[in-house]
Amino acid sequence: MTPVPSMRLMWYAVGFAVFATAAGPLPELVPFVVLVAAGVAIAALTDLALSLWRLPVLGAAVPSVSRLTKDRAGKLPVTIANPGGRERHVRFAVAWPAAIEAADEERHIKLPPGAEHARIELACTPRQRGRFGELVACMETRSFLGLWLMRTRVTMAGEIRVYPNLFAERRQLAALFLPRFQPGMLARRMVGRGREFEKLRDYLPGDGFDEIHWKATAKRGRPVTKVFQVERTQEIYVVLDTSRLSARTVTHEGVTQTALERCLTAALVLLLAAQRMGDRFGLVVHDDRVRMFLRAGKGEAHHAACREAVLALRPSEATPDVAEIVRHLRATLRQRTLLFFLTDLTDPVLAEDFARHARVLSRQHLVLVSQLRAPGVAPLFEGAEVGEESELYARLAGHARWSEARALAQKLKPLGVTAALLENETMAAQLVTQYLDVKRRQAL
Repeated sequence: MTPVPSMRLMWYAVGFAVFATAAGPLPELVPFVVLVAAGVAIAALTDLALSLWRLPVLGAAVPSVSRLTKDRAGKLPVTIANPGGRERHVRFAVAWPAAIEAADEERHIKLPPGAEHARIELACTPRQRGRFGELVACMETRSFLGLWLMRTRVTMAGEIRVYPNLFAERRQLAALFLPRFQPGMLARRMVGRGREFEKLRDYLPGDGFDEIHWKATAKRGRPVTKVFQVERTQEIYVVLDTSRLSARTVTHEGVTQTALERCLTAALVLLLAAQRMGDRFGLVVHDDRVRMFLRAGKGEAHHAACREAVLALRPSEATPDVAEIVRHLRATLRQRTLLFFLTDLTDPVLAEDFARHARVLSRQHLVLVSQLRAPGVAPLFEGAEVGEESELYARLAGHARWSEARALAQKLKPLGVTAALLENETMAAQLVTQYLDVKRRQAL
């Protein structure tokens, strides 16, 4: 504990100084002034010694892991240790990280008598995704006589994990996340006969020759037909680009954030949709090489693992090496997979490099590449009329960039790669729509 003179002691000192100054010309008051000074000093030193010796040191602790959501108000539970259970009034504050906004700078807490532990909740709002640890708690309590303030600093060993905010995107897809298979819900027929083998049955008139299982026919001595079903479980991977272009800033719901943050949020919503559809889903993160590869899995636990894996992702300064990424995917993914590339191909060199190597990847896998549409990127005659001359040049620049994106999509289409520009406000909904469309058409 660190003792600091309280305002009471400071007022005593000021009052004594004024009294001593006034009594200076009167020699008969000098012994009285000395006696008062000695009394105040003895009382202050006694109070300090008793407080350091008999007053227990307060402690504070937080849970080992606390989970919060970006841009949503939350509460951090704190346990204050009061050895001895003495009634005390505590002034409490926490040194928060810069990325977390606290509702109150400090709290005044009354510890009840007989309670050796007290639990409080601190309201806060995280403004940045990531991991934050080792908060410092500052506590102040009075001495026995109130002449000193006993201050304590405690390092609380705990980690705060701030996850991406998926609530706004989930509201756009509320119907998808409703409980399925409930009475009254409409079952939609899937297009096509399916490609996954289900069983064998005897031949019926009208069955095609391509459906006959010739080995089983020879073995049984009568025609046998193969029966297929719609694929129930498929593999999808989101390939997330964290290179230099992902640091471009965009504005979503009044909050300025990086393009990586928007792509990451949309990717987690897409993986959540895949979880609800029963598919296997995985995650690939890269810049100039693959930084993270999370093998496809199923269920809520695997989605939670994906959230934990991308918790501390930040844009890098590297330039993507498409050849290295394609080589890694071809070597790692053996069966046909749906690949969602979330990247930025506004750089003509990167776009040309991607188009050259996508041909190799699309021979085995179904590839969809999506880019976040930058503000102003649109056809020239789309939107309201031009009001100023400067706006005309901005429209021309946006049209040129839109033409480049359209030319890239037309170049990738014969290779079996689908390219799309996603709107900032509905990015997650558009990704999920693409995924459901692939499921409906059985394109995988």
